[in-house]
Amino acid sequence: MTVAYHRRPVIWDVDYDTPAGELIAIVGPNGAGKSTLIKAALDLVPKVSGDVRVFGQPYEDQRERVAYVPQRTSVDWDFPVSALDVVTMGLYGKIGWFRPVTRKWRKAAREALDRVGLADFAKRQISQLSGGQQQRVFLARALVQEADLYLMDEPFAGVDAATERAILQVLRDLRSTGKTALVVHHDLQTVADYFDHVLMLNMRLVASGPTAEVFTEENLRRTYGGRLALLDQVGTRLAEGQ
Repeated sequence: MTVAYHRRPVIWDVDYDTPAGELIAIVGPNGAGKSTLIKAALDLVPKVSGDVRVFGQPYEDQRERVAYVPQRTSVDWDFPVSALDVVTMGLYGKIGWFRPVTRKWRKAAREALDRVGLADFAKRQISQLSGGQQQRVFLARALVQEADLYLMDEPFAGVDAATERAILQVLRDLRSTGKTALVVHHDLQTVADYFDHVLMLNMRLVASGPTAEVFTEENLRRTYGGRLALLDQVGTRLAEGQ
């Protein structure tokens, strides 16, 4: 797959097959095309060339099996709706637009909020929630869809420690039930602890595979060009087997 903005390539000739039932991190420097990769897979941005298959079929034929968690900063959090309303939006594919939201669907939405630790915030306006709580609301909106594939764009970015633990637990619960999560992730020091597989991207696919095999100091430097001081810290951890 190749994607370009204003004729400038953002992703170039990426070929990748996501392993099923695993947690996969997408890592790379700013501008590497990480978010674009997910958006192109969801037909949210046009592709110059290439083809995407979801469970062997075009995405439009598999929408109900896919859930998307966008970056929190891309959402208008001043929109006057409650946390429960936002989660319920994830059910519209099953309910149908302009049809009443019955007690059954409300219950499902509340249960999703409970899974992310926000059951007591169901009626709270989203603008009144903290950044971490808002992120959990969007995660609940994805969970309520009961999808098989979850695409998440930096869900851990800018959240508090409690939210990070809650998101990680949800990811592990998804994996335990055979679900797949492809997650754009920015914290290199937690990749080895959080994810089974890693996709290392810098416009082109640098490396991909099991984290224990692929997430190496050499591949980090190939991906980031040795520009980050953090690479030295991550490299030290890898060398020490931590």
